[in-house]
Amino acid sequence: MADEERPAQQAEDLTVFVQNLLNQMQTRFQQMSDAILGRIDEMGNRIDELEQSISELMEDAAIDEQRSPLEGGRKS
Repeated sequence: MADEERPAQQAEDLTVFVQNLLNQMQTRFQQMSDAILGRIDEMGNRIDELEQSISELMEDAAIDEQRSPLEGGRKS
């Protein structure tokens, strides 16, 4: 009887091992996915900030261009 239980126990042990391995892989995959999504969100925020800075610089440049001809005319 011990010999008959041995293959069944080995199969059960293998099943438990594979399930644990799959759970570990799933956990690692989820952690990597979360990290990637976090970095993508951070990059999106940085791009938004960059766009805002560029917009402000363009507005400042336009204001400076409008002032320059007026100031030049006044000095003459």
